[in-house]
Amino acid sequence: MYFRISLLKITISITLFVSVFLSGCGYAGSGALELPAKASNEQIISHKAYALVYDEETEQAKWVAWELTNDELNGDAKRKNNFKEDPLILTGSATDADYSKSGYDRGHLAPAADMTWSQLAMDESFYYSNMSPQHPSLNRGIWKRLETKTREWAEKYEKIYVATGPVFINVIEEIGPNKVDVPSHYYKTFLITKDNDLQTIAFLIPNEKGDKDIFEYAVTVDSIEHITNIDFYHLLHDRYEDKVESTFDLDYWK
Repeated sequence: MYFRISLLKITISITLFVSVFLSGCGYAGSGALELPAKASNEQIISHKAYALVYDEETEQAKWVAWELTNDELNGDAKRKNNFKEDPLILTGSATDADYSKSGYDRGHLAPAADMTWSQLAMDESFYYSNMSPQHPSLNRGIWKRLETKTREWAEKYEKIYVATGPVFINVIEEIGPNKVDVPSHYYKTFLITKDNDLQTIAFLIPNEKGDKDIFEYAVTVDSIEHITNIDFYHLLHDRYEDKVESTFDLDYWK
Protein backbone atom coordinates (compact mmCIF):
# COMPACT_ATOMS: atom_id res chain seq x y z
CA MET A 1 0.00 0.00 0.00
CA TYR A 2 2.83 2.41 0.87
CA PHE A 3 4.47 1.78 -2.51
CA ARG A 4 1.26 2.56 -4.43
CA ILE A 5 0.50 5.72 -2.45
CA SER A 6 4.06 7.02 -2.84
CA LEU A 7 4.09 6.27 -6.55
CA LEU A 8 0.79 8.09 -7.01
CA LYS A 9 2.16 11.18 -5.25
CA ILE A 10 5.29 11.12 -7.37
CA THR A 11 3.29 10.76 -10.60
CA ILE A 12 1.00 13.66 -9.67
CA SER A 13 4.00 15.88 -8.82
CA ILE A 14 5.73 15.07 -12.10
CA THR A 15 2.55 15.75 -14.07
CA LEU A 16 2.02 19.16 -12.50
CA PHE A 17 5.65 20.25 -12.82
CA VAL A 18 6.19 19.20 -16.42
CA SER A 19 2.76 20.35 -17.60
CA VAL A 20 3.57 23.86 -16.35
CA PHE A 21 7.02 23.72 -17.96
CA LEU A 22 5.62 22.72 -21.36
CA SER A 23 2.52 24.88 -21.30
CA GLY A 24 4.16 27.58 -23.43
CA CYS A 25 5.87 25.23 -25.87
CA GLY A 26 2.96 24.47 -28.20
CA TYR A 27 3.06 20.74 -27.57
CA ALA A 28 -0.42 19.50 -26.70
CA GLY A 29 0.53 16.34 -24.81
CA SER A 30 0.04 16.08 -21.08
CA GLY A 31 3.72 16.82 -20.52
CA ALA A 32 3.98 13.94 -18.05
CA LEU A 33 6.85 11.54 -18.61
CA GLU A 34 6.80 11.22 -22.37
CA LEU A 35 9.70 13.48 -23.32
CA PRO A 36 13.24 12.09 -23.08
CA ALA A 37 15.95 14.17 -21.45
CA LYS A 38 17.58 16.62 -23.84
CA ALA A 39 21.24 17.49 -23.99
CA SER A 40 22.29 21.09 -23.34
CA ASN A 41 22.92 21.69 -27.06
CA GLU A 42 19.59 20.24 -28.20
CA GLN A 43 16.31 22.00 -28.95
CA ILE A 44 12.96 20.33 -28.45
CA ILE A 45 10.64 20.97 -31.41
CA SER A 46 6.99 20.86 -30.39
CA HIS A 47 4.06 20.11 -32.66
CA LYS A 48 0.39 19.52 -31.90
CA ALA A 49 0.68 15.81 -31.10
CA TYR A 50 4.37 15.06 -30.72
CA ALA A 51 7.74 16.53 -29.84
CA LEU A 52 11.19 15.77 -31.22
CA VAL A 53 14.86 16.59 -31.23
CA TYR A 54 16.27 16.98 -34.73
CA ASP A 55 19.75 15.75 -35.65
CA GLU A 56 21.22 17.90 -38.41
CA GLU A 57 24.05 15.44 -39.01
CA THR A 58 21.72 12.56 -39.96
CA GLU A 59 18.89 14.84 -41.27
CA GLN A 60 16.17 13.19 -39.21
CA ALA A 61 14.91 13.15 -35.66
CA LYS A 62 17.08 11.76 -32.89
CA TRP A 63 13.83 10.93 -31.11
CA VAL A 64 10.12 11.57 -31.51
CA ALA A 65 7.88 11.22 -28.46
CA TRP A 66 4.16 11.42 -27.87
CA GLU A 67 1.31 10.31 -25.67
CA LEU A 68 -1.55 8.28 -27.12
CA THR A 69 -4.82 7.87 -25.25
CA ASN A 70 -7.89 5.75 -25.75
CA ASP A 71 -9.92 8.90 -26.42
CA GLU A 72 -7.68 9.80 -29.36
CA LEU A 73 -8.36 6.61 -31.30
CA ASN A 74 -10.76 6.34 -34.23
CA GLY A 75 -11.07 10.03 -35.05
CA ASP A 76 -12.14 11.41 -38.42
CA ALA A 77 -9.07 13.41 -39.50
CA LYS A 78 -8.15 12.60 -43.11
CA ARG A 79 -4.76 11.40 -44.29
CA LYS A 80 -3.65 13.65 -47.18
CA ASN A 81 -0.08 12.36 -47.75
CA ASN A 82 1.08 15.97 -47.86
CA PHE A 83 4.77 15.41 -47.09
CA LYS A 84 6.52 18.71 -46.45
CA GLU A 85 9.53 20.36 -44.85
CA ASP A 86 9.27 21.21 -41.17
CA PRO A 87 9.24 25.01 -40.81
CA LEU A 88 10.42 24.78 -37.18
CA ILE A 89 13.74 23.16 -38.09
CA LEU A 90 15.90 26.28 -38.41
CA THR A 91 18.71 24.43 -40.17
CA GLY A 92 16.23 22.92 -42.64
CA SER A 93 14.77 19.43 -42.60
CA ALA A 94 14.99 16.77 -45.28
CA THR A 95 12.92 17.31 -48.45
CA ASP A 96 11.07 15.46 -51.20
CA ALA A 97 14.27 15.40 -53.25
CA ASP A 98 16.08 13.36 -50.61
CA TYR A 99 13.66 10.45 -50.81
CA SER A 100 12.77 10.63 -54.52
CA LYS A 101 13.87 7.45 -56.34
CA SER A 102 15.93 6.44 -53.29
CA GLY A 103 14.28 3.04 -52.92
CA TYR A 104 13.33 3.86 -49.32
CA ASP A 105 9.94 4.67 -47.88
CA ARG A 106 9.31 7.93 -46.08
CA GLY A 107 8.74 6.06 -42.85
CA HIS A 108 6.72 7.81 -40.16
CA LEU A 109 8.25 7.82 -36.70
CA ALA A 110 5.06 9.07 -35.04
CA PRO A 111 2.46 7.30 -37.23
CA ALA A 112 -0.29 9.17 -39.02
CA ALA A 113 -2.82 6.60 -37.81
CA ASP A 114 -2.22 7.83 -34.23
CA MET A 115 -3.30 11.33 -35.27
CA THR A 116 -6.88 10.82 -36.41
CA TRP A 117 -8.14 12.87 -33.44
CA SER A 118 -6.94 16.16 -34.97
CA GLN A 119 -6.56 17.31 -38.58
CA LEU A 120 -3.67 19.55 -37.56
CA ALA A 121 -1.94 16.67 -35.79
CA MET A 122 -2.51 14.49 -38.86
CA ASP A 123 -1.09 17.11 -41.23
CA GLU A 124 1.94 17.76 -39.02
CA SER A 125 2.75 14.05 -38.90
CA PHE A 126 3.84 14.43 -42.55
CA TYR A 127 6.70 16.81 -41.75
CA TYR A 128 10.01 15.42 -42.95
CA SER A 129 11.33 15.85 -39.41
CA ASN A 130 9.02 12.93 -38.58
CA MET A 131 10.31 10.79 -41.47
CA SER A 132 13.19 8.36 -41.69
CA PRO A 133 14.32 6.25 -44.69
CA GLN A 134 12.88 2.80 -44.07
CA HIS A 135 13.18 -0.33 -46.14
CA PRO A 136 9.74 -0.76 -47.76
CA SER A 137 9.33 -4.25 -46.31
CA LEU A 138 10.01 -2.89 -42.82
CA ASN A 139 7.70 0.12 -43.12
CA ARG A 140 4.82 -1.88 -44.57
CA GLY A 141 5.46 -4.98 -42.50
CA ILE A 142 6.66 -5.38 -38.93
CA TRP A 143 6.87 -1.61 -38.30
CA LYS A 144 3.21 -1.28 -39.25
CA ARG A 145 2.32 -4.25 -37.05
CA LEU A 146 4.04 -2.61 -34.09
CA GLU A 147 2.15 0.63 -34.74
CA THR A 148 -1.11 -1.30 -34.73
CA LYS A 149 -0.15 -3.01 -31.48
CA THR A 150 0.57 0.41 -29.96
CA ARG A 151 -3.00 1.50 -30.60
CA GLU A 152 -4.28 -1.74 -29.10
CA TRP A 153 -2.28 -1.00 -25.94
CA ALA A 154 -3.63 2.57 -25.82
CA GLU A 155 -7.16 1.19 -26.01
CA LYS A 156 -6.56 -1.49 -23.39
CA TYR A 157 -4.57 0.56 -20.88
CA GLU A 158 -6.16 3.98 -21.64
CA LYS A 159 -2.85 5.81 -22.14
CA ILE A 160 0.61 4.97 -23.42
CA TYR A 161 3.82 6.96 -23.77
CA VAL A 162 5.94 6.27 -26.84
CA ALA A 163 9.42 7.36 -27.93
CA THR A 164 10.98 6.21 -31.18
CA GLY A 165 13.83 6.94 -33.53
CA PRO A 166 16.71 5.64 -35.66
CA VAL A 167 19.75 3.68 -34.52
CA PHE A 168 23.06 4.00 -36.36
CA ILE A 169 25.01 0.92 -35.42
CA ASN A 170 26.21 1.55 -38.93
CA VAL A 171 25.01 3.86 -41.72
CA ILE A 172 23.66 1.80 -44.61
CA GLU A 173 24.08 4.68 -47.06
CA GLU A 174 23.29 8.36 -47.60
CA ILE A 175 20.45 9.50 -49.84
CA GLY A 176 19.49 12.75 -51.54
CA PRO A 177 21.12 16.17 -51.82
CA ASN A 178 20.94 16.64 -48.04
CA LYS A 179 22.72 13.32 -47.47
CA VAL A 180 20.10 11.74 -45.25
CA ASP A 181 21.66 8.84 -43.36
CA VAL A 182 19.88 5.48 -43.66
CA PRO A 183 19.76 3.86 -40.20
CA SER A 184 20.70 0.25 -39.56
CA HIS A 185 17.93 -0.17 -36.95
CA TYR A 186 14.96 1.53 -35.32
CA TYR A 187 13.87 1.57 -31.70
CA LYS A 188 10.58 2.11 -29.92
CA THR A 189 10.15 2.44 -26.18
CA PHE A 190 6.86 2.29 -24.29
CA LEU A 191 5.66 3.26 -20.83
CA ILE A 192 2.28 2.54 -19.24
CA THR A 193 1.22 3.95 -15.86
CA LYS A 194 -2.17 2.38 -15.21
CA ASP A 195 -3.56 1.90 -11.70
CA ASN A 196 -0.26 3.14 -10.21
CA ASP A 197 1.56 0.29 -11.95
CA LEU A 198 4.59 1.06 -14.12
CA GLN A 199 5.37 -1.13 -17.13
CA THR A 200 7.93 -0.58 -19.88
CA ILE A 201 9.11 -2.43 -22.95
CA ALA A 202 11.23 -1.56 -25.97
CA PHE A 203 11.91 -2.94 -29.43
CA LEU A 204 15.03 -2.87 -31.58
CA ILE A 205 14.29 -3.75 -35.22
CA PRO A 206 16.71 -3.92 -38.17
CA ASN A 207 15.98 -1.72 -41.17
CA GLU A 208 15.09 -4.66 -43.38
CA LYS A 209 12.28 -7.08 -44.00
CA GLY A 210 11.29 -8.77 -40.74
CA ASP A 211 9.08 -11.85 -40.70
CA LYS A 212 9.43 -12.67 -37.00
CA ASP A 213 6.84 -12.03 -34.35
CA ILE A 214 7.28 -8.50 -32.97
CA PHE A 215 8.05 -9.80 -29.49
CA GLU A 216 11.18 -11.50 -30.77
CA TYR A 217 12.56 -7.97 -31.10
CA ALA A 218 11.60 -7.00 -27.53
CA VAL A 219 14.38 -5.62 -25.33
CA THR A 220 14.64 -3.50 -22.19
CA VAL A 221 14.48 0.27 -22.23
CA ASP A 222 17.88 0.24 -20.54
CA SER A 223 19.41 -1.51 -23.55
CA ILE A 224 18.06 1.16 -25.91
CA GLU A 225 19.39 3.90 -23.64
CA HIS A 226 22.80 2.25 -23.77
CA ILE A 227 23.05 2.23 -27.58
CA THR A 228 21.40 5.65 -28.17
CA ASN A 229 22.68 7.62 -25.15
CA ILE A 230 19.13 8.87 -24.62
CA ASP A 231 17.56 8.95 -21.15
CA PHE A 232 13.92 8.18 -21.86
CA TYR A 233 11.68 8.14 -18.77
CA HIS A 234 14.04 10.21 -16.67
CA LEU A 235 11.28 11.96 -14.72
CA LEU A 236 10.46 8.75 -12.89
CA HIS A 237 11.98 8.56 -9.43
CA ASP A 238 15.31 6.72 -9.69
CA ARG A 239 14.02 4.04 -7.35
CA TYR A 240 11.33 3.08 -9.87
CA GLU A 241 13.10 4.05 -13.08
CA ASP A 242 15.98 1.65 -12.51
CA LYS A 243 13.62 -1.22 -11.82
CA VAL A 244 11.10 -0.80 -14.62
CA GLU A 245 13.63 0.07 -17.34
CA SER A 246 15.86 -2.94 -16.67
CA THR A 247 13.21 -5.60 -17.31
CA PHE A 248 9.82 -6.16 -18.94
CA ASP A 249 6.85 -8.44 -18.34
CA LEU A 250 6.16 -10.14 -21.65
CA ASP A 251 2.81 -11.52 -20.47
CA TYR A 252 1.63 -7.99 -19.67
CA TRP A 253 2.33 -6.77 -23.19
CA LYS A 254 1.06 -9.83 -25.01
